[in-house]
Amino acid sequence: MTTTDSATVAVFDEVKSLADRLRESGAKAEERRWIPDENIELLEKAGVFRLNVPSRFGGLEAPVADQVKVLSEIARADTATGWVAMIWVSSSWVPSLFPDEAQKEVYANGSLRVSTGFTPSGSLTAEDGGYSLSGSWKWISGARGAGWGLLSALLAGPDGTPVPHAALVPFSELEIADDWHASAAAGTGSSTVTATNVKVPAHRVVSLIDVLAGTTGGRSNTGATGRNYAFIPFFMAQGASAYLGIARGAYELFLERLPGRGITYTSWTDQSQSPLTQIQVATAANKIAAAEALQETWLRLLQEHADAGTLPSIEDRAAVRGKAAYAIQLAKEAVDELFEASGASVIMRDVPFQRYHRDIRGLALHALFAFTTNQEVHGRAILGLAPDTPFL
Repeated sequence: MTTTDSATVAVFDEVKSLADRLRESGAKAEERRWIPDENIELLEKAGVFRLNVPSRFGGLEAPVADQVKVLSEIARADTATGWVAMIWVSSSWVPSLFPDEAQKEVYANGSLRVSTGFTPSGSLTAEDGGYSLSGSWKWISGARGAGWGLLSALLAGPDGTPVPHAALVPFSELEIADDWHASAAAGTGSSTVTATNVKVPAHRVVSLIDVLAGTTGGRSNTGATGRNYAFIPFFMAQGASAYLGIARGAYELFLERLPGRGITYTSWTDQSQSPLTQIQVATAANKIAAAEALQETWLRLLQEHADAGTLPSIEDRAAVRGKAAYAIQLAKEAVDELFEASGASVIMRDVPFQRYHRDIRGLALHALFAFTTNQEVHGRAILGLAPDTPFL
């Protein structure tokens, strides 16, 4: 851990002790298309959902590097629980960019789970000093267990031009469809969420452009707080932690399954003696290690700027997107390498490795973390071109 704070270290230690229980739940989560309630209770008790809550509201306000260590550990134990925890924890930081009045409301319990929909597929209409929100958002991971939704919607500006805004809404005021039927990340419960004329007070609606830029007003926690991170780089850091954790978990599962296995239709009765397997294992191990080494570069960059009260340059933000996506690609390739070395029996449902393989490949298609998209953004910055995206 990068902190000496005993409370944050205790969260990590408790999560680490839960690894076997979380891993055993993977098949159940996939079958019910949602992580077991017990997993949520265990992580709640461990303090995971306090990681991003400001200390003035009873939270841990942990540095981003400490957060990703915890999140990677959860993903190492179970893919679906790791992904959902990453969504909830990373999204629970965003209300800190809202006005103080909203922060007091959302962080009141000292622990928080937020699910997000940043595609502006809803609409906001000014009404009675606040807004009315309507719309639907697809693939909202963790919707079934979140307390709050952070949803993007279009609001007409003074000249009538639609401008994307972010609205904080209690999930008790939203509808959740039972429509998550996926071949990968099946246990994440990433369902469609719908708002129908939901009333949202003005202090819980802010410009998405201001959120991305870190320029939202009405809040006292500005400047060099050590936790005012650049928005997209922060989410890239949090997201990458889940992929790296999944890869590490898959690597461990492969090694646990190896003893006593031979290679069918060959003379190898002990697969570990095969030079091919040795090369495959080393390749996977080094790809994971390289991804983790890359991770240190963007974590250091984010924290240095947060401590100084500054924001990374456009070039640095583009680089975080490129490096994080490259690390995710390495993690995916590592799992692919081990899958190829696992033999035909790996496709059976009672072999946990196959779920790690399916989930990391499916989750790697997520638009924000897609390899080619992020390499293009990074490459444009390297070549001195405009990034061609506001999501920096």
